[in-house]
Amino acid sequence: MGYMVDEEYEILEELDETEKVKEDDDIDPEVSMLLSSSYNPFKTSFLPVLIINKNLKIIYSNESCENMFSGFTLLNGKYFFDLFGKAFKIEDARKIRDTILNGGNGFSWKGSAQLKTRNASSVQIRVYIFPLEMDLKAPSDFVIMFDDFTEDNKKLLRSVFLSLLEASKLKDNDTGNHTIRVNEYSKRFSEVLYKRHGDIYRRIDADFIDNIGFLAAMHDVGKIGTPDDILNKKGPLSDWEWAVMREHTKNGAYILSTYPNPMAKEIALSHHEKWNGTGYPFQLEGEMIPLAARIVTIADVYDALRMERSYKPTLNHEITRQKIIEQSGTFFDPNLIEIFKEISEDFAKIYDTYKN
Repeated sequence: MGYMVDEEYEILEELDETEKVKEDDDIDPEVSMLLSSSYNPFKTSFLPVLIINKNLKIIYSNESCENMFSGFTLLNGKYFFDLFGKAFKIEDARKIRDTILNGGNGFSWKGSAQLKTRNASSVQIRVYIFPLEMDLKAPSDFVIMFDDFTEDNKKLLRSVFLSLLEASKLKDNDTGNHTIRVNEYSKRFSEVLYKRHGDIYRRIDADFIDNIGFLAAMHDVGKIGTPDDILNKKGPLSDWEWAVMREHTKNGAYILSTYPNPMAKEIALSHHEKWNGTGYPFQLEGEMIPLAARIVTIADVYDALRMERSYKPTLNHEITRQKIIEQSGTFFDPNLIEIFKEISEDFAKIYDTYKN
């Protein structure tokens, strides 16, 4: 969340001290009666709600809250910062602590947090904290409300970049469903790495799979800046035309540099690098090439070989598969090619499903 390990340790120690302020964790009888009664205002709320005591211990969570965090953790009886401490920036965690212990900002706080585990996609939430009791001089219990804006934020962000993708496809107008298929190949590849080889590919998690399933399509977005006469030339390109064409990797990285996940830039910049260091634009080799780019490279080449273009005929699945395997250790990551051998039939099915 943007802070160093020693700083994280320091803030967690501070929060541990908060939990030791009071040994008595019993719920106030009046609060207990309210929460167990039919008049509980939070029970049927569509907004997820937690209630914590002055010790930052969770004493209540409504059904919406339990559902929201079902893939992350169990709630009741736990300490708030034990569960959610890493979801906040360090300065926000300190402000929350000050709000509850010392009445900072009128015992109220609002901000945002991000919850992330390897098995579930990240959840972005707005967080509102305020006293449960009307007596603001010394409140003993606090309401925490969550507002999940993950999907709204994702849709807004991706709609902007989809517009760029559509613009690039207008420039290179005989690619058909190429970008859709590359997304699907890359997502499937990542799912297999996660499920069958997760102990080796620890970087791959639910977010990685979700992101590559969208961002793989962006690999050639830099072609927006490639002149039409080069991009759509019928015959082979000259040396200087190839030099101009290769610039699409750098152009794409520049265009996608504003995307919040660095995977977008990595894919655009490095999907033409080769395992043996003979690719472009920077002749990266081996694991210097980002993992997402190595996956997309296989997906992109497979689909390019299968496609009929103005300058080449289509190849069937078996010939395409063999050509890719032959380039293991030269063009492609040999470890990933071993996975490709296992799932190449999935590639064939994806191609047939989204065939032009």
